[in-house]
Amino acid sequence: MRLRDIRPEDRRGLIGFDRVPEGRPAAGGYRHWATHRADVTDPGDDRHLAIETRHGQTLVGSIWLQADPASGRFSYGIGIGAPHRRCGYAGDAVTTLLGFMFEQRGYRECEVSVHGRNFASLALHARLGFHEQGRPRDTELWPGQVRYPVLMAITADHFAARRPASAAAPGPARPWRGRHWRTPRRGRHWRAEHHS
Repeated sequence: MRLRDIRPEDRRGLIGFDRVPEGRPAAGGYRHWATHRADVTDPGDDRHLAIETRHGQTLVGSIWLQADPASGRFSYGIGIGAPHRRCGYAGDAVTTLLGFMFEQRGYRECEVSVHGRNFASLALHARLGFHEQGRPRDTELWPGQVRYPVLMAITADHFAARRPASAAAPGPARPWRGRHWRTPRRGRHWRAEHHS
């Protein structure tokens, strides 16, 4: 997968990710597209990016980044469209983003807030090396449930320790390949001409 700037033609796909299978908008509205709608003249390191497959350039989700250069910290939010979940795109996108922000932009820490009931996201972030920082009492009330945030963080040093080959490479940081790139057995849709 790769990260790229949001394009106007992505609007339909991002809105579609926020619809339930029956075609109605999901509760909360168009989260993916609304995040990318604002026109910002000087975003600094704040970015709104599309997540797309490297082969076929299929839009699979989006990631939005908020950075504070003065403190050396940044955070992000990520959304993967329902048809593309459980394929490794979120992990690959987050790893790519962390590598860029830590190794090339010089940030020192990444902090994220995950809904406590989102067990898949909690497990993903733990697998990537994030540590739980706390569970604030700031809750959200939804029909029939209460949601609470779990704050998680990872430092540049901890990230580099988990990626020694990348951190020790001379010169510019090597692009991080996702786990699908390293898979020795190719899927049924892979063709030889795709290999570069």
